[in-house]
Amino acid sequence: MTRLTATITANFGRRMHIAFADGTAGDARIKGRGLKPVCADRVSVVPIDNDEWLIVEIHERRNALTRPNLRGAVEVLASNVDVVIVVAAPEPKPDWYIVDRYLCAAENMGAEAIVAWHKSDLPGGDEADAMLRVYRELGYGVARTSIDDPQSIAALERTVGSRVALLVGQSGVGKSSLINGMSPPSSQRTSGISRKTGEGRHTTVNAVLLPLACGGAVIDSPGVRDFAPAFAQAVDVAHGYREIATRARECRFANCLHLREPGCAVKGAVDTGVIDARRYASYRRSMNLFDDSRRSY
Repeated sequence: MTRLTATITANFGRRMHIAFADGTAGDARIKGRGLKPVCADRVSVVPIDNDEWLIVEIHERRNALTRPNLRGAVEVLASNVDVVIVVAAPEPKPDWYIVDRYLCAAENMGAEAIVAWHKSDLPGGDEADAMLRVYRELGYGVARTSIDDPQSIAALERTVGSRVALLVGQSGVGKSSLINGMSPPSSQRTSGISRKTGEGRHTTVNAVLLPLACGGAVIDSPGVRDFAPAFAQAVDVAHGYREIATRARECRFANCLHLREPGCAVKGAVDTGVIDARRYASYRRSMNLFDDSRRSY
């Protein structure tokens, strides 16, 4: 039976939407329980009937965003990503530690990372200036966007260009409304902030890959209350914090974890203000989360 290659554009558990290179689309399901495709995966499919396809193989992934699931196993959230856009906003209250962990994941994926400060027209944006300045000084792209400023969203779309971008962030920061501002309109469902908790409500339930007029595509991922990447070794955590990875070359010990070791150049750089103290605290939190996930395996 002839196999064709397709791309996963939406994931609904064991049911998928797929797209072919000629622009046609279809529905598909998985063969067996061993295959777990995610958005942007390239897969091999065979026809079941005129309206449905069977996914029989997942092609090798160029990279993947992962996290430990509740059982401690590695869960893949998206693959083959060129740009990770980490969205934060004045509402809900930004958790910069989550932003850092997404940036850490992007570093290890080999993907470009951008911090998008969305709803920038709302009060409270000034408080984020210091945080955004730190990211900019580290070499990360920083964008300020608002649905009331179409040009700001168009500029972000131009940055994506012909690449595949993944939007991530806390629930309620406006990822879906941000995508709705890109062209063509994607009509992603949006929601507000919970008055009871002050946190965002989950609007995007399933990851969806949406084409953009610029020739690229964007993955709208479900919002999160928390996030931590799944890493195989502690050095991956340090690699994900680029200022720590750079300074680590000067540590006395090659296997320094930059926590309690003597002669640690990273801790010295924190003491002198060369490395931002909050970012270093974020690194320590990430190391603790890594240790917790390893103990659950």
